[in-house]
Amino acid sequence: MSENETLAYIESEKWTWHKPGLSRTRELLKALGNPEKKLKFAHIAGTNGKGSTAASMASVLRKAGYRTGLYTSPYIISFNERMQVDGEMITDEELAAIVEKIRPFADAMEDTPTEFELITAIAMQYFLDKKCDIVVLEVGLGGELDSTNVIDVPEVAVITAIGLDHVEYLGHTLPEIASAKAGIIKGGPVAFYGGEPEVEEVFIKKCRETNSPLQIVDRSRLHVHSIDLDACVFDFEPYHNIRLPLVGTYQPYNAALAITALELMREKGWKISDQNIIDGLNDVYWPGRFEVIDRSPVFVLDGAHNSHGIRATAASLTQHFKDQKLVFLLGVMADKDVDVMMDCIAPLAKSFVTVRPDNDRAMAAADLAKFLNDRYGKPATPRDTIDDGVALAREMAGPDGVVVALGSLYFSGDIRKAVEKIKEAR
Repeated sequence: MSENETLAYIESEKWTWHKPGLSRTRELLKALGNPEKKLKFAHIAGTNGKGSTAASMASVLRKAGYRTGLYTSPYIISFNERMQVDGEMITDEELAAIVEKIRPFADAMEDTPTEFELITAIAMQYFLDKKCDIVVLEVGLGGELDSTNVIDVPEVAVITAIGLDHVEYLGHTLPEIASAKAGIIKGGPVAFYGGEPEVEEVFIKKCRETNSPLQIVDRSRLHVHSIDLDACVFDFEPYHNIRLPLVGTYQPYNAALAITALELMREKGWKISDQNIIDGLNDVYWPGRFEVIDRSPVFVLDGAHNSHGIRATAASLTQHFKDQKLVFLLGVMADKDVDVMMDCIAPLAKSFVTVRPDNDRAMAAADLAKFLNDRYGKPATPRDTIDDGVALAREMAGPDGVVVALGSLYFSGDIRKAVEKIKEAR
C-alpha cells in the first residue's frame, strides 16, 4: 500500500463512531496475538497536559536507556507523529506493513472498529515489533472506555489536570469527568496532578477501591526560577536547575507530575537516575503547545482548545507579555464552550483574525468573527485560508508585536507551514 492508500484506509468513513466500549479493540488485538500483553506501559489520562507530560516521561526514559514508545494524539503535521520509538516516528513503510497485516481482521469484524480503535491496535503491534521496553500511552478520550484501556495494570497510571471538556461523552461536572478518567486506575501506582477537593476525592476513592498507591504532586517541592520565551528553569526537590524548553507557565507543574510518576516507576525497579530526569527534561520536544515559532513579530502557537486550557494559556500570555495587547489568530470547534474560552483571552486582545480549521466540527470563520465583534466590540476579521489569516495577523501585529494562534490543535500544522513559508521568503 502507498502512503496515501494507507491513510485512506485508516481514515475511511466505514470506521464510524460506535457505542463506547472495549470489545472491538480487544477483538482486533486478539486476532493479532494480543501484542499489548507483551508490553509494559505508563498510562496517561486527564483533560490538559497529557501530551507534554507524556513527552517528558518518554524523554527521561530514553535517557535512562530504555527503548521507549510514545503514543499520542492528535498529530500536528504528520499522522506518523502519533506513534514514535525513541523519538523517531513510525515510517510510512512500517505503517503500511502493519495495516496490511491488520486489514483482513478489521474488515471481517461484524462490529467494525472506530478509527481510533484501529489506530490503537496498529500502535500496539508497532511497539511490539520495535521491541519497546516501555510505552508511554496517552488516552484518546476519557479513560475507562477509551480503547487504550485494554491494557493490563500499567507500571504507573498518570492523571493530569482535570477540567470540563468532551462533556457530551464524559459528564457535565468535574467529578463525573474525573470518574471517567479514573477508569485507567486498576491496582498499580498512581500519580495525580491534584485539583479541586471534589476531584481529588474521586481519585482517592478509586485508589482505595482498587488498592492502588496514590501520590499527588507535592507542589511544596517546586520552585520556579525563571520563564522566558526559550525555556523555564525550576527546582523540584531534590532536582535543581532543571531547564525545560516548554515555556507555558503551567509546564513546570506538568513536569512535576512527570517526575512524580517516574519516581513511582523507580520504586518499582526501573533504573532512572536523578541525572536522567534532569537531562531528559532538558531535551523534551513537544510542538504546538505555547511554542514560539517566529520572532518578528513574536508568533506563539498554542493548542489550547477548552476553557481550562485557555485559562492556562491566558496566564502564560499575561506573564510573558505583561500589558501588551495581542493579535489573536483563532480557529475553534463549534462544539466547544466558545464564550467561556473567549472570555479568558478577550481582555488581552487588540484584535482578532478568524479562520476555519480543516475539520468537519470547525466553526465558520465568519460566524466566529461576528460572535467576537458582537460580544467584545473589538475588531475581528475572517479570512478564507490559513495563509491569508497568518499574513493578516502578522500585518496587524507589526514587527514589534505579538500574534497568538490558538483554539484548536487541528490547524496547528497549517499555521506552522504558513509561517515557515514566510520565514523562507525573507
